[in-house]
Amino acid sequence: MRRRLCDLAADLLQLTGEVYFDRDSYTDAARCYNLSVTASRESGGHDLWACALTRQADTSLYDRDFASAASILDVAVHVARRGNGALATRPWIAAVQADAFAGLGNAVDCARSLDSAETVAAGTPYRGWIRFDGSRLAEERGTCLLALGLVDRAETALTEAAASSLTVRRRAAVLVDLAAVAAHRLDLEQFAAHSQEALAAAQQLGSHGVIGRKLTDLMGRIGPLAADPRVADVAAAIAEFRSAPPPTEGFAHV
Repeated sequence: MRRRLCDLAADLLQLTGEVYFDRDSYTDAARCYNLSVTASRESGGHDLWACALTRQADTSLYDRDFASAASILDVAVHVARRGNGALATRPWIAAVQADAFAGLGNAVDCARSLDSAETVAAGTPYRGWIRFDGSRLAEERGTCLLALGLVDRAETALTEAAASSLTVRRRAAVLVDLAAVAAHRLDLEQFAAHSQEALAAAQQLGSHGVIGRKLTDLMGRIGPLAADPRVADVAAAIAEFRSAPPPTEGFAHV
């Protein structure tokens, strides 16, 4: 009974952490993930424990602390080895590791992690705390390739992802990356179209912590393009959204 209660607490804490994470309350999210780590470790639920660690690493990734994220993910890999290999835990950790390696500029380990993520089997069963399957691979690869500066390959993967069936939030994340590709190509019409659509999705969902931060990072990378009126309008709209408080009711779609 004690183990079961610890499992339930760990699951609930991860869900609560996701809500805080998407509201841009990273300190509260990290506290929830830390407590989930403790509860799942007490229950011996290795997959749940590894997923809590991976979500901890996500807060470091969005803060652009890639070295800390990589260290936490190393621990998650070790814990997941004792879990259920039929679940998607290990491929999901590998996908998040790819993000960390891309942020560190480590193309070799990033590619290796993406290859490991692709071992996720079609029809892999979901659990409440993990929703990773093969449908996410194109967007994950595109994001990593973009971070590594491999723009042509990133555009191919992201275009494939955008053409698939995605949740609103996942599509918005892909659109932010496609806007970055457009900025690299100096295609300001496409930049404005992609970024405005992503912003509309962020406003719909109240996603200050995930899409909001990606939009802020995007505007930090446009350099001299900021002088263009189309870009300036987008920048002003993003700044207004980011300065507004997150909604006090409702949950963002994941």
